[in-house]
Amino acid sequence: MSDRKVSWRDRYPEEVTCVRCLEVYDQVQLDRMLWCENCRQRARNRASWYGWIGGIGFAAACALYVWFVIVPTDLVVGGWLATLVAAAWIGQKVAREAIYGAMRFTNARAVEAVPPTLDEE
Repeated sequence: MSDRKVSWRDRYPEEVTCVRCLEVYDQVQLDRMLWCENCRQRARNRASWYGWIGGIGFAAACALYVWFVIVPTDLVVGGWLATLVAAAWIGQKVAREAIYGAMRFTNARAVEAVPPTLDEE
């Protein structure tokens, strides 16, 4: 047996196609799911936008709970508002990571691909 540790990269040629944008990259520029850096960044940005929707939804649910169950007094309104802002921020972070993980798990093929243009002469 060889002393050399076998890597997942040993199964692929030197140039590999990104599964999201269908661009050809050197093997070391892709991660283990064959996503290039640009596709990972675009997926993170998209997940961040959807994460804000989840965070604001979580903050709205917390606001309804505070308003109807806890029934706050006028004494510490700023504290309750700060709590809701923190809930939106933390909810956004959790939702962003969950959505990005779901995007990576489903690994949809050719989502970021741009079709070639036909040059009519």
